[in-house]
Amino acid sequence: MTTTTPPVTLDDVRDAAARLKGVAHRTPVLRSRTLDSLVGAEVHLKCENFQRVGAFKFRGAYNAASRLTGEQLAKGIAAFSSGNHAQAVALAARELGSSAVIVMPEDAPTSKREATEGYGAEIVSYDRYTEDREAVARALADERGLALIPPYDHPHVMAGQGTAALELLEEVGELDALIVPVGGGGLIAGSATAAKGLHPGIRVLGIEPEAGDDTKRSLEAGRRVSVPVPRTIADGQALTTPGELTFAVNRGLVDGIALVSDDEIRAAMRFAFERLKIVVEPSGATPLAALLAGRAGSLPRRVGVIVSGGNVDADRFARLCGRATES
Repeated sequence: MTTTTPPVTLDDVRDAAARLKGVAHRTPVLRSRTLDSLVGAEVHLKCENFQRVGAFKFRGAYNAASRLTGEQLAKGIAAFSSGNHAQAVALAARELGSSAVIVMPEDAPTSKREATEGYGAEIVSYDRYTEDREAVARALADERGLALIPPYDHPHVMAGQGTAALELLEEVGELDALIVPVGGGGLIAGSATAAKGLHPGIRVLGIEPEAGDDTKRSLEAGRRVSVPVPRTIADGQALTTPGELTFAVNRGLVDGIALVSDDEIRAAMRFAFERLKIVVEPSGATPLAALLAGRAGSLPRRVGVIVSGGNVDADRFARLCGRATES
C-alpha cells in the first residue's frame, strides 16, 4: 500500500511560524457582541488587515523567500499578482536584501500598484483578459534568472498562509468552524491543514464571490474546473482556476464553499467599518458577508473567521461603501 505525502503538513505550518516569528505581525483577534447576536454564534475575527502589507500574503511570501539560497536572492525574485502577493513579495525581497519584479494586471487597484513600487519592486503590466499572467511571469523569470514565487500554488506559500489559522487557534482554543476566503486556494489550504491537524472535527468553509466560483465548481466536480475571468469587486478572488497543489489539499480538507454577491460584500465592508471600526478590502470581507447574509448556513457555537486583508484605497472604499455603489 502506498501513501501520498500532502503538499503541506501541520509540521510545515509550525516550521513556517517559527521562521516568521519576529518578522510577521501576530495579528489581533476581534470580538463583537453585535456580530455574535446577528449571526447567532461566538465569532472570532483573525484580522490579517493588520498584517504587514495589509494582508495575510506576507506570511507565505516571506516563508518562501527566506528559503532561497544566497545566489538566488542575489539574482532577484519574480512574482505575479493582482496586488497583495505583489506587495508581500516586494517587502519580503527588501527584508532579505534581494530585489523583486512583479507581473501585475493593468487594471490592478492603483493603491496596490503604488504600494508595491513603494517597497522597491519593478512592475511589469499585462492584460488579465487576454494574457496568461503565469506564462508572462515564468518567461520573465527564465529570461532574467529570477526565482519565481507564485501567489498560492507552492508548499512554502501555503504553509506560511496557514500560520494565520495556527495563531488563531493558539489564542482562542478549539473552534467548531473556520471560515476562510478563497482565491487561488493557498490561504484555505494552509488554514485547513493547521486547523484539522490540531482539531480534526473542525468544519472548514470557504467563501468565494458569485462571479468567481471556480473552487466550488471544482470541488463539486472532483477535478479542477475553469470559469471565465470573474468580474467582481473582490479583485483578490478574480481567478479562473484553482491551483493544482492547493486543490489537492482542499479537496480533502475543505467541507464546503459558499458564495456571496458583490452587494453582500459591500454591506459587510460597511458593517466592518461602522460597527467593528476596521477597514476591510472586498476579498477580505467575503467571510463576514457570508455570515451576515446567512450564506454560511447554520452556524455552530464557536466560529473563527480569517479577515484576509484591508488593502483598499480611500476613494474606492468610499465608492463601494457609500450608498451610490461602484458597478
